[in-house]
Amino acid sequence: MNFNSISGRFALLTIVFVVLAEILILVPSVTNFRRDYLETRLERAQIASLALLATDESIAADLESELLENAGVFNVVLRRDDIRQLVLSSPLPQPISATYDLRDDSWGVSVRDTLHRLLNPRPEVIRVIGEPVRQAGQLIEITMDTAPMRAAMIEFALRLLAVSAAFSVMTALLLNLATQRLIVRPIRGVIDHMIAYAASPEDSRTIITPGASMGEVREAESALAQMQRTVTASLKQRERLAQLGQAVAKISHDLRNILTTGQILADRLEESADPAVRRAAPKLMGAISRAVNLCETTLAFGKAEEPQPSLTLFHLRPLVAEVIEAEELAGEAVPEAAVEFIADIPAGMRIRADRDQLYRVLANLARNARQAIEATRRPGTIEISATEDESHWCIRVGDTGPGLPQKARENLFQPFTGGIRKGGTGLGLAIAADLIRGHGGRLDLMRSDSEGTEFQISLPREISRLPE
Repeated sequence: MNFNSISGRFALLTIVFVVLAEILILVPSVTNFRRDYLETRLERAQIASLALLATDESIAADLESELLENAGVFNVVLRRDDIRQLVLSSPLPQPISATYDLRDDSWGVSVRDTLHRLLNPRPEVIRVIGEPVRQAGQLIEITMDTAPMRAAMIEFALRLLAVSAAFSVMTALLLNLATQRLIVRPIRGVIDHMIAYAASPEDSRTIITPGASMGEVREAESALAQMQRTVTASLKQRERLAQLGQAVAKISHDLRNILTTGQILADRLEESADPAVRRAAPKLMGAISRAVNLCETTLAFGKAEEPQPSLTLFHLRPLVAEVIEAEELAGEAVPEAAVEFIADIPAGMRIRADRDQLYRVLANLARNARQAIEATRRPGTIEISATEDESHWCIRVGDTGPGLPQKARENLFQPFTGGIRKGGTGLGLAIAADLIRGHGGRLDLMRSDSEGTEFQISLPREISRLPE
C-alpha cells in the first residue's frame, strides 16, 4: 500500500484510530469486569456465611470446604454489631500479597490494579473488603486466589476484542469505501482532467466543467477551469502574436530593401548645389540609417535573436540635442499646443551605451510625452535631464502632460496591452524597456499624475576604463 496517496494515508489513520478505539473500549470494560467479579465473590461469600449463621450448630469440615469452594474464596470474615467474626476459613496456600477495599476504590486506582493483574501471570492470594448486600452487616472480607479471576478477565477481554474488532473492521471498510466514492474519485477526476489538458492545452474541449457535489472539490474544479481558460487564451494570443511577428518580419524585409534604395538616393543629395539641401542631407541619411537598422533589428527579433548592444563611450548632450531637434520639428504641426524642450545634461558627461538604441529609447519617451501634451491642446514642457554617481548613469524624461491612464500604468511595458495613445500598439515602451534591459539597466515609471509623467533610465557604470 502506498502511504503517500490519499487512500493509503486514510487507511493508516483508520488503523491508528481503530487501535486507539479498541484501547479506549477494552481497558474500561475489563476494569468494570474485574470489579463485578470481585463483588460477585463477596456476594457468594456472604450467602455461604449466612447459611452457616442460620444455625447455632457447627458444620462439618467437608461442608465448610464445599461452601468456600463454591464461593471461590479461602476465608470469609463478617463484621456485625462491631464484632469481627471469622465465619468460614481454610488454609491459605501462600501469604496475602495485597488488599483491595471496594468501598473507596477510585476509577484510576481500579484501572491501575486491572492492568497490574493482566500483566502479572503469577498466582497470588489477595484480601478483598466490601459492604454486605442488603445491609447484612458492617463489612465483609474475603481472601481469594487471583488465577481464576485473571483467566476470566483474559477470556472476557478476548471476547470483547473479537466483537469490537469485527465492528471496527466493518466500520473501517465502510469508511474506506465512502472515502473512495466521495473524496478520492472526485479528486482523481480532477487529476485526469489536468493530465488531459496538459496533453492538449490549446483544445478548449479539455477544459474541465465543474460538476462535483462536494463543495471543496467543486471550488477546486472552478479554480482549475478558470486557470485553464486563462492559459488557453494566452496560448491563442501567443500564437496570433507569432503569426503577426512573421508578417512584421516579411514587411520589414521588404521595407529594408525600399529604404536601402532611398539611402542610395539620399547620398546623391549631398552633391546638390542647393546649400539647404546639402545641410539637410546628413540628417536624412541618419534617419534612413536608423530606419534600416530598425528593420534589421525587427528581422532579428522575428528569428528570436535579440541583438546585443554595441557599447561605446560617447557624449550624451549631442544625442539629447538630436532627439529634441527631431521632436521640435515634428511638433510644429500642432502650433496651438506649443511644447518647450529643456535639456539639463552636464557638460562633458559621457555614458557607455549603444548610441542608436539609446536614441530610440529617448525618442520614444520624448515622442510619447509630446503627443500626450498635444492631445490636451495646451502648451507644455518636456525636460530631459541626466545625473551620474559611482555605480549608475540616470536619465530622466519628464513632462507636464495629463498623466497616464490607469489601464496604461497597469500594463505599461507589455506589448499590445500597454498602449497610451488611442490606436497605439503599446510596442514602443515594451521595446524601449527591452533595449535598456539589454544594457543591464532598468526603465521605470517614477510618477504619473495630473501634473505630468516622469520616466527614469538607469544604466550600470562600468569600473574598467574604456578606450578613448
